[in-house]
Amino acid sequence: MIDSHPYLVGLIGTGVLPSLTPPMHMAEARALGLSYVYRPIDLTALGVDPSRIGEVLAWAERLGYDAVNVTHPCKQSVLAHLDRVDPVAAALGAVNTVLFTPGGRVGYNTDTTGFAAAFAEGLPDAETRHVVQLGAGGAGSAVADALLRQGTERLSIVDLDPARAGALAADLGARHPLAVVDTARPTDLAAVLATADGLVHCTPVGMAEHPGLPLDATLLRPELWIADIVYRPLDTELLVTARERGCRTLSGGRMAVHQAVDAFALITGTRPDPDRMTAHFRQLVLADSSVGPALTR
Repeated sequence: MIDSHPYLVGLIGTGVLPSLTPPMHMAEARALGLSYVYRPIDLTALGVDPSRIGEVLAWAERLGYDAVNVTHPCKQSVLAHLDRVDPVAAALGAVNTVLFTPGGRVGYNTDTTGFAAAFAEGLPDAETRHVVQLGAGGAGSAVADALLRQGTERLSIVDLDPARAGALAADLGARHPLAVVDTARPTDLAAVLATADGLVHCTPVGMAEHPGLPLDATLLRPELWIADIVYRPLDTELLVTARERGCRTLSGGRMAVHQAVDAFALITGTRPDPDRMTAHFRQLVLADSSVGPALTR
């Protein structure tokens, strides 16, 4: 039976007009025979302060939106404006998908499930006994939880804000008591990476708007695998440098696809085809010279 419901979906955040998520969703919907319109709601372009996320949700709900994805900088502040939150998202303290249902606004987090699927697909045999993570924000919380769910024994969190890193470590440690979750200052990164199997990068450094490396390149030894959640550009300076130094790498493209897969399923009730969405994402990447040529290398 064909779903005849016309879906209206939005992406709320700052600087989201160039996002590849809307065309990726709409291409998959066309392939499934669904009527589906997905539009970015760029707070910067609209001159709306992110603190007004509650008002933006109310506008979308009244205008008949079925759902919205929520990105930087609203993934944590949106929680106060929801009627119900999925247990995984509630534990993370971050939401990136909101459904407008007859029972109210319901929040989910597909960043964490998306990263878990991306890691399993892109680095299937990578050792994860000790992982270092740069960044303790909303996306970092989702990635950290995914790593611990997948069996990481020790997770070391490094952030420019020691208090934020400490708060995340305490929360993760309470929810994953069998693992060791500790913190380190950026000045101690060399020492903590010396015993690590891999590094996950969860800060804005490397984005087109924030170019550069998030750490000293000499710390990237060949035995480390490096995962970056940034996907614009896909080939960040971190990943390019890591490959030059012999590291295995995972780009943010796979996470971008798999979080979209999970969000699409929540919104429509129909499970999309991950391979088809990946293929379309590759086409979008090739058409966008700011992103780069490949998902992983």
